[in-house]
Amino acid sequence: MPGQLFVDGSWCDAADGAVREIRCPADGVPVATVAEGGAADTARAIAAARAAFDTGPWPHTTERERGDLLFRLADAIERDAKEFARAESLDTGKRLVESEYDMADIVACFRHYAGLAGTQAGRVVDTGRSDAISRVVHEPIGVCGLITPWNYPLLQVSWKVAPCLLAGNTFVLKPSELTPSTAILLMQALDEVGLPAGVGNLVLGAGARAGAPLADDPRVDLVSFTGGLVSGRAVATAAAATVKRVCLELGGKNPNVVFADADFDTALDFALTAVFLHSGQVCSAGARLVVEDSLHDRFVDELVARAGQIRLGGPFDPQAETGPLISAAHREKVESYVAGAVDEGAVLRCGGSRPPDPALADGFYFAPTILDGCDQTMACVHDESFGPVLTVETFTDEDDAVRIANDTTYGLAAGVFTSDAGRGQRVAGRLRHGTVWINDFHPYVPQAEWGGMKQSGNGRELGLAGLDEYRETKHIWHNIDPRPQHWFAPFHHAGGAS
Repeated sequence: MPGQLFVDGSWCDAADGAVREIRCPADGVPVATVAEGGAADTARAIAAARAAFDTGPWPHTTERERGDLLFRLADAIERDAKEFARAESLDTGKRLVESEYDMADIVACFRHYAGLAGTQAGRVVDTGRSDAISRVVHEPIGVCGLITPWNYPLLQVSWKVAPCLLAGNTFVLKPSELTPSTAILLMQALDEVGLPAGVGNLVLGAGARAGAPLADDPRVDLVSFTGGLVSGRAVATAAAATVKRVCLELGGKNPNVVFADADFDTALDFALTAVFLHSGQVCSAGARLVVEDSLHDRFVDELVARAGQIRLGGPFDPQAETGPLISAAHREKVESYVAGAVDEGAVLRCGGSRPPDPALADGFYFAPTILDGCDQTMACVHDESFGPVLTVETFTDEDDAVRIANDTTYGLAAGVFTSDAGRGQRVAGRLRHGTVWINDFHPYVPQAEWGGMKQSGNGRELGLAGLDEYRETKHIWHNIDPRPQHWFAPFHHAGGAS
């Protein structure tokens, strides 16, 4: 793996020669040394993408040709899936089996968009006239700045790169500085399958230096950002100066609503997975348990017992059920979040500290944590911890459940558990969240939309909605019988204009 930037079809070092050491969060062992780009490197990558769009062949290839390239890319990732998964686990510390699942989803994503090629041909509009033809067509937007997070590094990249390329755009990709390895491998694969020089560019480095220029540079036509709310606001503010298109997916504080009539064991199992998968470092994590008050004691007692048995471990530990947090700084943030919740009056039922196991001492582990007795006045209920922390609230009836679940500035995802099918549909219909699962949590398919409401962002990824983010819609009116119209005939007479 080169560990360099990829600009205009070539691997290169950062302009100032800076590098960053990547360490595995599970044990602190160095796993890679990569170039650390800055504003000058991003500007060079933008110039390459701009030239490739304005003068290169890519935007003018057929959609079928672009789809065929995505099929070849999917095949290359599938062929090298073990290498991709290992690199992802070393960067993130997540279990290898989870990274392997991610690779299957990534291959499916690229094949999904490849399969859309040639199926979205626009439409002809009836003009009501015989001398004109009106068409609505789709065209690429231009240069796209793609900024992705560290929790699902390559999956989040695939959600942006696949529709971006199918639509005929060029791009500059800036992955998280903490997890660059699979983005590097992806650019190698794109080069291998024949992506023209300058169409895809990779800049590594911190967001403030390498990512910020993508939002404010006038040569960039669209910026797509997935990450935290504060950074997302900064991206939107910077992009406003050039009125570029902005796609944001900013996480969530997602409620998991459990009614007393739900199948107990099913709801319990999903409640654990919803919040503790990947140590809670999931934008759609079910971090708020909203449980009917008559079920609370039994349900939470069992949750606490089960959470205390979750086995922590590194990527290649076959006994591990979840892994470390991404960094020491992030673990300190989660610790502060839990301490603040207890100060507010939340009851710490389990976890809340680093595990005592000496074998885990070199990693950034944090025990699965449950905070009971929470209510809507507490910051812990509204702020995103992005860690293995569950807050517990109670409700009395259906209206109360909906009110509590919707009481958040976010609106990304939610779950509803009930044996009453009608209630499940009613509640799902009233929840102001972009994805609502009934008697399930976390699944998605490439054909469906993914995106949020409210301050979870304005982006819609996956499916046709994801493709629409990366293309312009144009109306073309064609007068097929042009002739003088004499609009100002009263002003024309034998004596000339009056």
